[in-house]
Amino acid sequence: MSDPAIPSSPHDPYLWLEEVSSTRALDWVGARNTHSEQELARDPRYAALRTRLKTILDSKERIPYVGRHGDFYYNFWRDAEHERGIWRRTTPDEYAKSTPQWETVLDLDALARDEDENWVWAGVSTLKPRGERCLVSLSRGGGDAHVVREFDLSTLRFVDDGFVLPEAKASAGWIDRETLFVATDFGEGSMTESGYPRIVKEWRRGTPLEQATLVYAAQPDDLSASAWHDPTPGFEHQFVRRQVDFYTSELFLREAGALVPVPKPFDADAFTVRDQVVIELRSDWDAGGRTWPQGALLAMDFTRFMAGERDFDLLFAPSPTTSMDGLTATRDALLLTVLDNVKSRIVELRLTADGWQRRDVAAPSMGSLDVSSVDEFASDDYFLTVTDFLTPSSLYLGRAGSDTRTLLKSMPAFFDADPYTVDQFTARSQDGTEVPYFVVRRRDTVFDGANPALLYGYGGFEVSLAPFYSGVTGSAWLEQGGVYVLANIRGGGEFGPRWHQAALKERRQHAFDDFIAVAEDIVARKLTGPRHLGIMGGSNGGLLVGAVLTQRPDLFNAVVCQVPLLDMRRYHQLLAGASWVGEYGDPDDPAQWAFIGKYSPYHNVSAHKRYPRVLFTTSTRDDRVHPGHARKMAALMQEQGHDVLYWENTEGGHAGAANNEQTATMWALTYVFLLRQLGRA
Repeated sequence: MSDPAIPSSPHDPYLWLEEVSSTRALDWVGARNTHSEQELARDPRYAALRTRLKTILDSKERIPYVGRHGDFYYNFWRDAEHERGIWRRTTPDEYAKSTPQWETVLDLDALARDEDENWVWAGVSTLKPRGERCLVSLSRGGGDAHVVREFDLSTLRFVDDGFVLPEAKASAGWIDRETLFVATDFGEGSMTESGYPRIVKEWRRGTPLEQATLVYAAQPDDLSASAWHDPTPGFEHQFVRRQVDFYTSELFLREAGALVPVPKPFDADAFTVRDQVVIELRSDWDAGGRTWPQGALLAMDFTRFMAGERDFDLLFAPSPTTSMDGLTATRDALLLTVLDNVKSRIVELRLTADGWQRRDVAAPSMGSLDVSSVDEFASDDYFLTVTDFLTPSSLYLGRAGSDTRTLLKSMPAFFDADPYTVDQFTARSQDGTEVPYFVVRRRDTVFDGANPALLYGYGGFEVSLAPFYSGVTGSAWLEQGGVYVLANIRGGGEFGPRWHQAALKERRQHAFDDFIAVAEDIVARKLTGPRHLGIMGGSNGGLLVGAVLTQRPDLFNAVVCQVPLLDMRRYHQLLAGASWVGEYGDPDDPAQWAFIGKYSPYHNVSAHKRYPRVLFTTSTRDDRVHPGHARKMAALMQEQGHDVLYWENTEGGHAGAANNEQTATMWALTYVFLLRQLGRA
């Protein structure tokens, strides 16, 4: 079974564990949950730790992040009195006060009780620019599938006979008050093999959904199709996107019912900001008589671009240590968030009669910066969140053109940061690549190889891991004597598309080698030792720690594997798995299975090796990464005689938990497991 050349999954004795709601599978889950909870929850540290984490999660002093719709700031909030949460609003002037007065817009606890439904908030789409109506998305149990219901923000009620979409992995967006773009499950053949909508329709108020007008149909093996309306006054446009996979797409401009291709590169992202088209490149592009580099950001007049002209302005060009991490538009400016050796800085761009003017925004240079527009149609104001490992997050109100900003909110310190310090080191991977990583530790740490250390990584889908503040990590790990390590391995986006593509498909092993190199480096520095080193990752990070578990079991003493991919022979046949073929490759192709099978954790775990103890966590309601991955791996390892723990929450979706109560339980079990495994003898 461990031979990667043999596609063993069709004869897999654990296929029944892919049955999400079968009695046999749920009985297996229940027995493993009971065993794991009994062991971990009886640890004398568990009850106090869980209570502490619940207090942090329920704290009313957390920052209530907001978005502006019309005249109000809106916020979704959970605490001890609001387990499922409330959607609430206040005025900008009131929000600036230390204790704003909030008006409840929608109480999910009351709604769930009245409708006898397990509702979990899944977001909202507002009719712009005034924000008088919205589409509220509600998930049953926290899965990706959700229902959509129209809500009136003047009466604070769901609209009688308003727009309603049944439960599906769907998208819906406003064209105008009477019309929506809808991509949903329209029946047989309307969903892609990845489980997302492939058909987009225009739906007018008062007409049955089945009579909506067809706008576009993608191919069954595409990832998805979607459409949206850009409501910028004076620059209104409609767009349709065919998403082929995560990294390639076609874009169409919809004019008078016709679809006109937007001539962007197949693997580039493109969108409009007022009269400009903005293009973000994943590969070099020959256009306009020159080669534009991978990772660059280009802009030019949209009308001339559609007419065939290519005289772009270069808004950003990456360097070996920099990449673009985010882009926000205000009324008159663009704000770029740039990662420079995994630390954030902000660049402001403004289009004038003399071309694009650039200036660096004065902002903290250590840690992470996040920028979002307050009202991109009417204001140059923006929100700036500043955070790092040891400094509680702060929210500021800034304005394009100025470095002056107003402090709006600050998170309280959930742990005493004074004894700690942050280092940034690099490790040399197997092929010589230098891989950066952060270490959070006590200042008086003795480098004796015996410090409990937790190494976290992700390494996929061009996702960057940057410094962050976490009361959970600080209280449950740092204050318990632990060292926290964050690895910026290839596969992520820390250094742009090249860093991601270096671990794509047949190059996936680079991500695992980088993670191993960081582990070896902290051991060589005597920051910790294999007996005291644990690793943790979720989703693609669960695949990461699962692969490293099988490749270097001698290097670790604990593994936390969360909502993971592990059976890479069948991943593309489970839920959204087909959408990730662009990341991992196609296991049905023998040439690609040859490299996938070499690292697939489920196919490389062996009864003849000794492994560190593993805690698998997942969710029955995860409709993105199938819980069968964790179930099957745990069952196989147990059959082989390995000591594993398993905890599956019945709801929570891909997040693993649906509310603060469940989140506190999940993290208390996780950190008690790590403390037991990695603590000094």
